[in-house]
Parts: sequence; structure tokens; C-alpha cells
Amino acid sequence: MTTVDTSRGPQVRPQVQVTSRGEVPHRQEEYAAHKLAEVVRYTRQPVRSVQVVLEISADPARVRPSTAEATLDVDGTPVRAHVAADRLHEAVDLLEARLRRQLVQLQDRTRTRHRWTRVVDEHEWRHGAEPTPREAYFPRPVEEREVLRRKSFALGRQTLDEAAFDLELLGHEFYLFVDAATGDEAVVHRVAPGQYVRIGPPAVLSEEQAKERLDVGGEAFVFFRESAWRPAQVLYRRYDGHYGLITAT
Repeated sequence: MTTVDTSRGPQVRPQVQVTSRGEVPHRQEEYAAHKLAEVVRYTRQPVRSVQVVLEISADPARVRPSTAEATLDVDGTPVRAHVAADRLHEAVDLLEARLRRQLVQLQDRTRTRHRWTRVVDEHEWRHGAEPTPREAYFPRPVEEREVLRRKSFALGRQTLDEAAFDLELLGHEFYLFVDAATGDEAVVHRVAPGQYVRIGPPAVLSEEQAKERLDVGGEAFVFFRESAWRPAQVLYRRYDGHYGLITAT
């Protein structure tokens, strides 16, 4: 792991911690650390931590084998990004550019919300975010897929605009929340650059049925609940071809 102290002069900046997976040269770790040390300049809020993970996959089937991801704690607000590219140097540059845009949006959050989206119809709406490179899913055979990550969290009541804004800050393609207008659990999903849909109510399915729908339909995720009185869940495809499961509490 590489750690770079980014403190300069009177302004205290956090250390950047870089963790590597695979055969990542030390110079690439240093490059990532210095790039991410500079990106914190794009916010006036205190950045408490910067954690970076670099990976070069040895799997020849991976479309873009080099990945870079980062999590920033910006005064208690998580800002995340994950990108993939042919080369690690390119992935780090893409990561820095995406985080820079996210920090600028966060800095200007109040003004951005007033002009960010407009309702196109009941479920579809748009904003002006730039397209972001997304990693293709690893084509793992269905019989090898497992739920490798399960996490639960309490949902906050948010407007569609607020939910989509947080989706962008977290670097996700979908975001589970409670719609402030209806009080119902819902998902905001990015379907194209600058284009979003609100999905809800969730389908009533078992976890196995949700897996089947995910496998057969080729979708990025399935929004469901196991019965009318059970919490909403999202089963999604991970970049490594396995599943992840999010449960509302």
C-alpha cells in the first residue's frame, strides 16, 4: 500500500491511501496517489480521507483489465467513482476526471439542484451530466455466479432530484431510496448519459427468481421484495460477473 501525505502549507489535506491488487507497479501507485491528492483542490469542504484501489486483472477475458476506484470522505459525505480502461494509467486519469466533476457538483449542490433535472413524463427525467466510461460485466457462466456481497442500510426520504444527485456522487447506475412525494421505496436508474428513470413499486419475487430474471433478461439489476411485508431489495450484477444484494432496513 502506498500512502502520500497531501498536506501543504496552512491547509490540511488528507493522506491518500492506495491499495493494489494484481501486478501493479509501484510507480503507478505513486501516480494515482499524486493525481488524487490534487483532486481535493476542487472542494472547499474538508476532505477527511481518500482511499484508492488499483487492480490489473490477469484474466485474459476481461474487456478492460485495468480498474481504478476511489472513495472520498468529504465532510461526512461519501464521494465514490469506479472506472476501467485498457491501461492503468488511463484508468487513473479517468478516475481523477470523474471525481473532479463530482466534487464540483457537490460544491455547487444547492444551485445545481434548481436546474439539474426536469420531468419528461411520469417516470423519466433528465439532467446534464457527462457520460462516464463503464466497465463491461465479466461473462461469468450462470452456474458459477454467487451473491458475494450483501449489505443493508436505512433509506432516507428524498426527492427524485436529490436521489439522482446522490447516485452521481456515489458513482452508481442505480440508487435505492424512499420517494418523498409518495413515501414508497423506489429506485432511480441511469439508462443513458443524462437520462434517468424512476422504478417502482418493486416486483414480488424470491431471491432465486430475481437471479433468474437477472440472468435471462440481461439487466443490470432487479428491484424486488420477497413478499408484501418484506423490505425492498436490489439484486445487481457486479463487474466480476457475480451478484451483489442490497436490502432496505
